[in-house]
Amino acid sequence: MTAHSLIAAGDAATFPDSARATFAAAYPDQPVKLTHGLVGHGLLTLDALAALAERMPASSVEYNLGKLPLGVRPEDTPSNGLTLGETIRTIESNGSWAVLKNVERDPAYAALLDDALAELAPIVAGQTGPMLHREAFIFLTSPGSVTPFHMDPEHNILLQIMGTKTMTVFPARDEALVPAQKSEDFHNGGHRNLVWQDGFKARGAAFALAPGDAIHVPVKAPHFVENGPAVSVSLSVTWRSERSVAEGELHSFNALLRRRGLPTGRVSARPETQGLRRFVYRVMRKLGA
Repeated sequence: MTAHSLIAAGDAATFPDSARATFAAAYPDQPVKLTHGLVGHGLLTLDALAALAERMPASSVEYNLGKLPLGVRPEDTPSNGLTLGETIRTIESNGSWAVLKNVERDPAYAALLDDALAELAPIVAGQTGPMLHREAFIFLTSPGSVTPFHMDPEHNILLQIMGTKTMTVFPARDEALVPAQKSEDFHNGGHRNLVWQDGFKARGAAFALAPGDAIHVPVKAPHFVENGPAVSVSLSVTWRSERSVAEGELHSFNALLRRRGLPTGRVSARPETQGLRRFVYRVMRKLGA
């Protein structure tokens, strides 16, 4: 079956045919703007999300003041002094940012994630293999909030549900933006935030997102987000792949080698093909090296 026939098969509930065709042309390495059909969905209203947040474990929620510099150390991120429920219900005026992590643990949101990703799975499988470790995150931000410069380890599509924002995305695998040792630290539990320099901005591409827009963000492509003049709600649907898993293993292997004063190796654009280095890393890890 051709990529075109896969895109045309069935009726898309979340991503229209045109969005799937655009995604197929860009995946996995290029950021690209898409469209979606989840605006107004009952599970994605502020009331529904406040109720969801209040039944989630504390470890699955992160929230703080939203007006931050593009570069901020994790330990310097200020609290907003509110409970989570208060934060979401008054987010229009409290100047905050919140993320609900792993909402797929709730059955209703798991179905929402599965339905969306099922439409993209044939395209993904042809490029990076089966979708692994599927997750969903919901971001709620007050007017004018900023999500600082950072990177994420997953393949990601962010769907704008309410309000507007601008996401500026930078090339993945650019060591001027993300030095090799930062990648190594990141894959060994280091924080996602990156060091910002004003000279970086010209390297990025700004994508303006309104309700019904979405954006594909490649694995570890650095980005920052500036919220518009109204409350923003965004749904992020993510997955891992053999490629993203391999990239993490190879950076972890380099970290192990660096700690021992040994030469590190290059992580290629197709790390899943670097089987020997991955095998050696797994053996060394198993031996407790």
